[in-house]
Amino acid sequence: MPMNTASSSGTILQFTDVALGYGDFTVLSGISLEARKGQVVALMGGSGSGKTTLLRAATAQILPQSGRVTVFGQDIAQVQGEALRKLRQRMGVLFQQGALFTDLNVFENVAFPLREHTHISESQINDRVLEKLDAVGLKAAAHLHISEISGGMARRVALARAIVLEPELILYDEPFAGLDPISLGITARLIRDLTDKLGCASVLITHDVNESFAIADQVYMVGQGKLIAEGTPTELSASQDSYVRQFLDGQPDGPIAFHYPVSPAFNKWLEQRKGRRTP
Repeated sequence: MPMNTASSSGTILQFTDVALGYGDFTVLSGISLEARKGQVVALMGGSGSGKTTLLRAATAQILPQSGRVTVFGQDIAQVQGEALRKLRQRMGVLFQQGALFTDLNVFENVAFPLREHTHISESQINDRVLEKLDAVGLKAAAHLHISEISGGMARRVALARAIVLEPELILYDEPFAGLDPISLGITARLIRDLTDKLGCASVLITHDVNESFAIADQVYMVGQGKLIAEGTPTELSASQDSYVRQFLDGQPDGPIAFHYPVSPAFNKWLEQRKGRRTP
């Protein structure tokens, strides 16, 4: 069960009536959510529902079409250049594929952010990296190359790298994908424990119900281009909303469509294809 509701803590990340998309296409609209210090927040939804788009907005990879995204009290759309770089240094990101450097060993992968963004001594780097690797159970694998470790181990190395700067906000993109049951449970527990230890805000982009509900303080569900539901894991587990029930129970029939929605861009592309086939 979640260990810290952080009800009296400050807000680290906040979306206020946000619309997000690419070009003229809007993926999500009317999104309002927040993550507070000491909280684990799960952003959930089906494949293609826009979960990763939320992560990109939190790091200013894309800017809102409307509404406001605030990080550490700053409107991220108004932050640029060096100020944006410093803001991002206060964040840690665990990418879905790990994004490790294959030509560096485990130790150097985790040390990379320290070498890039700090001026601490080599002795301090050594202590910090080994401490974080120990936290994810891989201190004794520090000398190994990435090609010598398993996929689950690589995910834990990426987690150690994400937390080595001890960020105030950690964003996890599908942290449980591809993990065996033991690694999955360990990773979930690590996320909860690290959040409590660092006092940071942790945001999970995920569709894994069981592990997320076991550690999350607050859950937001997106689908059909909007925020469908929000609440604690207990509240959502008791919900009778048709979308929530279909997602939590894995039902094949319900409001969540299997097929990707038809868009004007698709219709335009299809007409062009038809035109090429005309003799």
